Amino acid sequence: MMISNLTVFFCLIWALTLLSGEKFAFWLPSYWTCSWPMATIDNPGDYVKIAVIADPQLMDRTSLNLAPKSLALEIVQFYTDIFMRRAMLASIMPFKPDLVLFLGDHFDGGPVLSDEEWQDSLNRFRHIFDIMALEKVTNNQVYFLSGNHDIGYAAYHSRKPEVINRYEKAFGSRNYHFGAGEVEFVAVDAQTLDGHPQQKQTFASWTFVNNVSRDSLSPPRVLLTHIPLYRPDSTSCGSKRSSPIINQRISRTTRDDEIMYQNYLTEETTNKLLDSIKPVLVLSGHDHDQCTVTHIAKHGAVVEQTLGTVSWQQGNLYPSFMLLTASKHTFSNASDAVSTRLCLLPAQIFIYIWYILLFVVTLVVILVWPTNGLNIDLHISENMRNMLGVFKSNTKEKDEDENCEYEMVWDAEGSMHLIKKPLKIVPSHSNERVERGNATMRSAAKKQVMQEINVSMPQGASGQLGPVKTKSNVRFVIRRLVRVFQVLSVVAAVNVPIYIMLLFTDWIDK
Repeated sequence: MMISNLTVFFCLIWALTLLSGEKFAFWLPSYWTCSWPMATIDNPGDYVKIAVIADPQLMDRTSLNLAPKSLALEIVQFYTDIFMRRAMLASIMPFKPDLVLFLGDHFDGGPVLSDEEWQDSLNRFRHIFDIMALEKVTNNQVYFLSGNHDIGYAAYHSRKPEVINRYEKAFGSRNYHFGAGEVEFVAVDAQTLDGHPQQKQTFASWTFVNNVSRDSLSPPRVLLTHIPLYRPDSTSCGSKRSSPIINQRISRTTRDDEIMYQNYLTEETTNKLLDSIKPVLVLSGHDHDQCTVTHIAKHGAVVEQTLGTVSWQQGNLYPSFMLLTASKHTFSNASDAVSTRLCLLPAQIFIYIWYILLFVVTLVVILVWPTNGLNIDLHISENMRNMLGVFKSNTKEKDEDENCEYEMVWDAEGSMHLIKKPLKIVPSHSNERVERGNATMRSAAKKQVMQEINVSMPQGASGQLGPVKTKSNVRFVIRRLVRVFQVLSVVAAVNVPIYIMLLFTDWIDK
């Protein structure tokens, strides 16, 4: 009965744990830990609500050097994808944004994927973030930035221009601007800005920037760039960053000195962008972790907020997204027109660690739990009998104790019990002193008891009881292992279907 109660206990504990880790944890941002910036709560109709997402970077064959279509790759992709889908459906969409903005790096190996692999990643991306439903909810106000993992850098564009074409076919133009309330958002293809000025894509990007800069009567602007702006090495990123600071690194080809990789835009490009766009805020991605930096431009101080990745597999223990509000009214101070708030998603790696620890605790408790459980009633009844025995006459009991002997017996679980047996009194003509009670004992009886004790102890055994006790211990261990298997089987039979149901109800289309 006690084992059954233990089994039910762990069934309930595991069910609650799975529900918390697979479902409830993703409800926390919208119900508890995050909200729109404070001004929106006062007059929600005066603001355009925007959800910002960065660096999904869907894993593929280039991510972990796993074989294409292998089981290991499929498992990694599924658990990465299901996290982001839950984040989108359960954490972000309950905020009911008017507009959704992706800051680039939708894929991981985008530039090197074949057309078939690209299409597969595109289908996964649309499913994970439910793009079709998102476009209906936001009235097609879903915007995308290109990232280096989508199209590569300038050195790649000259060798494989078709990468640009298939990106624009799926996600639209790489350089554009749009309005939200009284705020203008300017998106630039940062991967091309530091290329050679004569290079086609670089020339097109700077032409766009120059055209935007000519509008001197523009509303407050937010600059959108996948690659963050330049900052000196070891510049602090603020308290919300969890990983070490990444310094500037630029790789160029030896053949034509084109950009192959860069962590930040160059200082020259950064200054030119800030002076041309004159933003009140800069949003960027690429870094996979949160970073807040203030730049000093000719028109004043500009805050740049780098948003961390939305994926738990991209080196950030704390995935995140951003809630941003753009005012529908003009402000004397242009920077007040935009407000932001960082929202953290569940730390998936800690959820899995908790699962492992709970499994170890479950295993240990089932293994060491007493066979009869912690039977408190039994101990109470024994104590009551002992207390009542004090008030009873002990004459007969004393006589019985004096005329009996105790035999030690070992049970199957290795516990020792004393068995009370009548003592056979042999008439003796010895002159030895015999007294009742425990104070004095006949030498013959004393010798007999000592012999029985010696025989009962394993170290004094003559080879007869030692193997019996060993076999009892083996049987005890086997019974415990069988019990562990039985309890775990029941717990798994109850909770594995719950786990599978939670996985696939979130994965399938609603």
